[in-house]
Amino acid sequence: MASKYNVSVLFVRAALALALFGSVYWQVSDRMMHNLFRPTEYFAYFTITSSLLTAIVLALSAIQLFRGVAETKWMSLSRLTMAVSMVIVGVIYNALLRGGDPDPRDVGYDWPVFPNEVLHTYVPILIFIEWMLTRTTIALKINQAFWVLLYPLAWLAFSFARGLTQGWWPYWFIDPQYGIGTQATWILVIAVMFSVLALGFIPAQRAIARR
Repeated sequence: MASKYNVSVLFVRAALALALFGSVYWQVSDRMMHNLFRPTEYFAYFTITSSLLTAIVLALSAIQLFRGVAETKWMSLSRLTMAVSMVIVGVIYNALLRGGDPDPRDVGYDWPVFPNEVLHTYVPILIFIEWMLTRTTIALKINQAFWVLLYPLAWLAFSFARGLTQGWWPYWFIDPQYGIGTQATWILVIAVMFSVLALGFIPAQRAIARR
């Protein structure tokens, strides 16, 4: 069983996992009701893959806390990866994608606002706070931050393979039709953002924990 010290953390992680799963379910069910659900596209968005993976990591972490199992290094790295990924989701969406033109196939469709805000704004903020205020069992080293790049690079490789073979790109800033220079610039900028956040999240968490 979880100690009293861990109950609040367990509750927060479980609540965030449920919020993510629930928001994805809400979006999927609403699109299905309007006959606009395209699963091979929907689940290819970085927001959706990140939200589902984050929900799984948080749920597993909550279960470990409930059972009183110490967090492993790989679980800490997984939490770090998903925390950075969700913060990136929030930043990129609100800086580049909010208010953009809808897919022509969705014209006239009223997208449910609340689950969209949960995935793109509320959870990114809350998971950032959760990471900063909860210590890892094993102190992560700075150089381990670069493990965070594995997930976005894998997603990018998949998106490129699909885009080049099927002509569908989840986001305009990785679509080569806007120019290879623009594409390369945005990929580099986002990769740097991932690296900087990961490198900053580890010492920042330590500094807060010491206080």
